[in-house]
Amino acid sequence: MSRKRVQLVTAGLMLSLFLASMESTVVSTASPTIVGQLGGLETYSWVFTAFMVASTTTVPIFGKLSDLFGRRPTYAAALGIFLAGSLLCGAAQSMGQLIAFRLIQGLGAGGLLPLVFTIIGELFTLEQRARMQGLFSGVWGISAIVGPLLGGFLVDQVSWRWVFFINIPFGLVAGALVWFAWVDRQRPMGAARPAIDWAGVGLLSLGVVLLMLALLDIRQPLGWGLLAAAVICVAALLWVERRAADPVLPLPLFRDRVFAVACVHGVLAGCALFGSASFVPLFAQAVLGTSATGAGAVLAPMLIGWVISSIVGGRLLLRLPYRVLTLGGTALLALGSLFVARIDAGTSRIALGTALALMGIGMGLCVPAFLIAVQSAVRRRDMGSATSTMQFSRSIGSVIGVSVMGAVLSIILTSRLAAAGLDVTLVDRLLSPEGATTATAQLEGAVRAALASAIRGAFVVALIASLSALAVTLLTPGGRIGQLERRPDEPDAAPTPVVTGD
Repeated sequence: MSRKRVQLVTAGLMLSLFLASMESTVVSTASPTIVGQLGGLETYSWVFTAFMVASTTTVPIFGKLSDLFGRRPTYAAALGIFLAGSLLCGAAQSMGQLIAFRLIQGLGAGGLLPLVFTIIGELFTLEQRARMQGLFSGVWGISAIVGPLLGGFLVDQVSWRWVFFINIPFGLVAGALVWFAWVDRQRPMGAARPAIDWAGVGLLSLGVVLLMLALLDIRQPLGWGLLAAAVICVAALLWVERRAADPVLPLPLFRDRVFAVACVHGVLAGCALFGSASFVPLFAQAVLGTSATGAGAVLAPMLIGWVISSIVGGRLLLRLPYRVLTLGGTALLALGSLFVARIDAGTSRIALGTALALMGIGMGLCVPAFLIAVQSAVRRRDMGSATSTMQFSRSIGSVIGVSVMGAVLSIILTSRLAAAGLDVTLVDRLLSPEGATTATAQLEGAVRAALASAIRGAFVVALIASLSALAVTLLTPGGRIGQLERRPDEPDAAPTPVVTGD
């Protein structure tokens, strides 16, 4: 491919990644206005849950489809579904419609995220990939910062509907750039296209949906029933995939130690980081007494640390063994988790920000290193499945982290408030400026202490997960990225394309 084509594809991919990753955060600042116009406060949380469930479920499916049918048509399908969902969300006339359309939007977003990193893996040489993966990880971090700010601006200055409509023009530009500039690798003449593993797709989708719904309501009997059903689906999936000609879940890849360690690390690190990020704003607002805007800003050091270390880590990967970066990054994640697990009502925002920055720096070092190592080790025809499975592992980890930490927080908080003879509804008043003015003595005393203790207990879960991730990372094989060789492949195993002049 010419340099100009590479530049156009890169621009399109960066824009696609920005839109897809931003959509998970941009809605947060628009949600109160949406509820005010559409109603449906009782189903408010499903605006986020529907997107999360759909985007997590489709990650490994789109990765496999791209291996079977090519990156370009699969990318176009994912982008088309995402933009159609965005258009429908902006036109929604009820909360029920919005939830349904967010589900559609999530289906497309789940394909865009892994496909972007898969195409990068094919587009660039090893040295270029090490730099570009860090840059694209930085785009993800920036979108997480810009999302809430952009959402607030659009709601205040235009309409909440433009939180969704804004994806349309930029998405069409991104799609056009990739469609006309990217050239898929040709399949060998006469090569048979493997049949789609529909049984695997169905069981994987059902299992993930049941698992996520169970974890969202794990404290209720229904949650445990859903969890049991999810376990049954996973067991059936493993049985089917061992016999499938071309399984959607790449079980043979788990024999590769780099891939297996990277996926387990993704679950544990995702649990630690994203679980913590979900409860830090609550701690800042309810315990430290910051405003809602200030509570969201507390996460900025984590995201900025991730962006900077991703860029720097990509360059260090060419000079240092990848095991050094994965171990060092996970150690920083564990150190930051340790500091976060020790916070209390007297913790300053600077100390909290420093701990979160360590966690972000750690993830920025180890995630790109693992991704590039896996892409360098697997066969080219398996790159889509391998990349999407790694993304899938972090998504599942984040859901597990939020659910388990939420359950721990609820149990401890209820126990502490009951011991003090206080009602749990006082926590709602603590978060409400109107309520806080009516019972200052109670809110400033026992309730804050109980909530601080409960959130600290939840952060201990993140510490355990990060320490477990560090222990798993010790199993990473040594060597440099350049020493990892793709397994013998069929005729499609040509070298990574070298960028030429115009």
